[in-house]
Amino acid sequence: MIDQTVHMGLLFDFYGQLLTEKQRLFFSLYHQDDLSLGEIAEQYGVTRQAVYDIIQRSQKSLTNFEEKLGLIKRYVRQREQLERLQGKLKELADELSLAAVSEPWQRQLAEVQELLAELLEDF
Repeated sequence: MIDQTVHMGLLFDFYGQLLTEKQRLFFSLYHQDDLSLGEIAEQYGVTRQAVYDIIQRSQKSLTNFEEKLGLIKRYVRQREQLERLQGKLKELADELSLAAVSEPWQRQLAEVQELLAELLEDF
């Protein structure tokens, strides 16, 4: 399973825009900027409990979005599949380099590998 900090970051990246402005702000300050509840409360003139409640509601909302939509689960699965495909293409390229395969085939394989690398970079 993904580390809790990374998981919260992914949830925020995928679903953060669905939170209220205050939820996004407090969540970001707490999880990404590593401010304490007290620091956030002092900075925004609210109680520490209010900050805690907003962050907890934000986390629950983000988790509910993922349970319903499953975008992160699908993202992780697709990323793993693309990485496996990249490995298989490398194996194939290695085998073809040892065999007497025509240059056009090797060039096409190199193009496919390049496209896959670009896709993974953007992913």
